[in-house]
Amino acid sequence: MSIADIRTDYTQADLSETDTDADPIVQFSKWFAEALRAEVPEPNAMGVSTVGENGRPSSRILLIKDFDQRGFTWFTNYGSRKGIELDKNPYAALLFHWIALEREVRIEGRVEKVSAEESEQYFQSRPVKSRLSAIASAQSTLIADRAALEAQYANAEAQYGDQTPRPEHWGGYRLQPDYVEFWQGRRSRLHDRIAYTLEKDGQWKRQRLQP
Repeated sequence: MSIADIRTDYTQADLSETDTDADPIVQFSKWFAEALRAEVPEPNAMGVSTVGENGRPSSRILLIKDFDQRGFTWFTNYGSRKGIELDKNPYAALLFHWIALEREVRIEGRVEKVSAEESEQYFQSRPVKSRLSAIASAQSTLIADRAALEAQYANAEAQYGDQTPRPEHWGGYRLQPDYVEFWQGRRSRLHDRIAYTLEKDGQWKRQRLQP
């Protein structure tokens, strides 16, 4: 079979302006709860795209750890490629893809670091081995081989045990959305797309986009 012949016709649901909430955060909460109930694998997994100083985008999968009216929050190494890019250009795009529900959510906006207190609280809630990994790994930098990485982990474990301090280079980011789009797959590629744009007065404008 040719790759060009691989296709799926989406038939599960539809999406109209009348059955979406006026607030995109409320609508996201509804869809996220439905993804949980449907037992979608890792429903909190999202693509995060940033842009470097050279204008080239880069993307990776991360796990969202919180969302509310303030925005969408995740945690990572501030010295990673995405961290460096966000320091220079504090805007990002998120993408949730719940294929089991034939749905996507696209989110764009400005990114800011969360408070040190919030980062500390989340860091200490993580499993101890995850905390040690965050201490041991200089994310996105070169290393000779796997053995060297495991040696760094062993050194961190020997030094800290389960009394793991949060590294200063590790913490949270929060994206404050100004654009949110809900995508529902439909037959014959006539998909439903409902987009929300944040207006200057702080109100959300909801519109339908062609597929």
